[in-house]
Order: sequence, then structure tokens, then C-alpha cells
Amino acid sequence: MGKGLVHIYCGDGKGKTTASLGLAVRAAGRGMKVLYVQFFKDGNSSEFKALEKVENITFQPPERKFGFFWTLSEAEKAEAKAFYTAHLQKAMDRCGDYDLLVLDESMSACTTGVVEEGMLLRFLREKPEALEVVLTGRNPSDALCEAADYVTEMCKRKHPFDQGIPAREGIEF
Repeated sequence: MGKGLVHIYCGDGKGKTTASLGLAVRAAGRGMKVLYVQFFKDGNSSEFKALEKVENITFQPPERKFGFFWTLSEAEKAEAKAFYTAHLQKAMDRCGDYDLLVLDESMSACTTGVVEEGMLLRFLREKPEALEVVLTGRNPSDALCEAADYVTEMCKRKHPFDQGIPAREGIEF
């Protein structure tokens, strides 16, 4: 394929993870090896039950769940930072065996400070040349956008949650 590019799926709308999953399935369908890494989520969303059955996709969920970041004590935030930094490092160490690396909610990990953005930016500069990388989440920094080749923003115009309808299994998770 040549030079791997960097994609960002961001915004306040629905579809960031869904877009990254679609690309992962497309790549796997062409025989590419995919490493799908999640931050903050617990790996129990419906799509991951299906992905486990797709050849060529390896899923790396976080082994721990910390809850909502704004509810954590300073000690818990420090623990989450150490955990998620190691989680990203594990993905970076493994990525040489893959064609596509998806870092789902990695931008949220940067904006909350549980992953140092500089670590992610260094990785993007030094990644294996052919590796395609996808970052998802809200509020990417200017530096991350500059490092990307694609930036796609999902814009919420209307969402059932705003009318009090909670997330539905099989649709939102």
C-alpha cells in the first residue's frame, strides 16, 4: 500500500467509533491485519462481539475501567494516567505486526491528560512507514490535526439523548 496515513474522526456527533470500525472491517476484508485499541470503554459494546469473529482483527480493550474521569480523585487520576500510558505503549510496541492501528478515544485520553499528547505525536512521527493509523474522540488539538492526513468531523444536529432517550443496545453500544 505504500505510506500509511493518519485519520482523525472527531466531533460531538455519533459515528466516530462506527467509522473506525467500518474501516477496520474493510481493511480486514482485504487481508490487512488490524489492531483495534480502546481507551475508556470497557470492551462490552455489541460491535466487539462481532469483531471477535472477524479474521485479521485483534482487539485490545483496557483491562481496567476507572469510571468517568471528572468523578475520579487525584490519586485515581494518577493511577488512570499510569494505566492508559502503559496501554498506549503496549499498542505502540505491538503495531509493527499490523497494517492498521485504531486508537479509539485516544484524543479523549489526551484531552483528559491520561495520555500525554506528546507521546502520541511522537508515535505518529516515528510510526512504521506503512502503518495506517486512526484516532477517534472529541476535541483534537491543532497539533494532532496537523499530524493527520484526514480529519473528519461528525457534527451533531439532533440526537435522541437530548430528548431523554438513553443509549440503546445494538444501536449506540
